[in-house]
Amino acid sequence: MNSTRRFTLAAMLGAIAAGIGSKAFAQGHGRWHGGPMDPADLDRHVERMLKHLYVEIDATEEQKQRLEPIVKQAAKDLQPIRQNLHAARRQAIEILSQDKIDAAALENLRVQQIRLADDASRTLARALVDAAEVLNPAQRKQLAAHVARHRGRWGHG
Repeated sequence: MNSTRRFTLAAMLGAIAAGIGSKAFAQGHGRWHGGPMDPADLDRHVERMLKHLYVEIDATEEQKQRLEPIVKQAAKDLQPIRQNLHAARRQAIEILSQDKIDAAALENLRVQQIRLADDASRTLARALVDAAEVLNPAQRKQLAAHVARHRGRWGHG
């Protein structure tokens, strides 16, 4: 895979991770909650995000029809992973709050966290490859530029 395609895929990963992987799971007025977003709310949020994306990349009707199920499925697949990450965080706090630290329990939790991160990464990578195949090279470059412009707003760099 050439460096331009790798960068484009990385940019799309950032867009999906920032757009779906965070805000899609928020509830209320942009506040974070530990629970999942209602499926109908999740769909509405993803549709709103996609409308912005479609304008940014000048997507055709065919591309819109192909991208929507890819992105919605990724959001649905990431929802239980996020719940598990929150549960693991609570478990880590509990372990670290004990008078005596259980090193084996902490190591087990670390292994679980790595597994969850790998699951999320695999889900996002699969969605990115599928989405990249829908977009033409110019659109992928537009998306990469969009991600680069908005990176700071999404809490990075």
